[in-house]
Amino acid sequence: MRPSEELRYAILALQREGNRNLIAALKPVGLTPAQAEVLRVLDDYAPLTLTALGELLICESGTGPSRLVDRLVTSGAVQRTVDRNDRRAVTLELTVRGKQLSSAVAQVEEAMYAAIDSAVAEVRVDTVLAVARTLLTGTPAGTALERRRNSGL
Repeated sequence: MRPSEELRYAILALQREGNRNLIAALKPVGLTPAQAEVLRVLDDYAPLTLTALGELLICESGTGPSRLVDRLVTSGAVQRTVDRNDRRAVTLELTVRGKQLSSAVAQVEEAMYAAIDSAVAEVRVDTVLAVARTLLTGTPAGTALERRRNSGL
């Protein structure tokens, strides 16, 4: 197996294992990883329009986050607010319930990040990130990640 092939499959395997672990950790909270990401992004950057939210998400591609947001609005975690001056402009924010769920997700994420930090304590993470950023350059997910990294919020 050539190194680039192994790297490709290693990245895929890491994503799958990480997602399995995240699904299991979020099960008690009652959220999917995609729903959890929406809550965390809104907690960090709200108020946001649906378009702006979509530009910051890694979990969603294609049609965007509308179905995810609809489910979170229905569950009482996200509130839509229509602009008084422009009825087409709608912003999204977390409700009290959404903030509670986001806090629970943050605890799950913190445990996950602590485990990753421990596992890679002897690794040059900046080098790994440089490789990942290079491979993600020009992709929708890479662009979303760059927006979040550079947002300064």
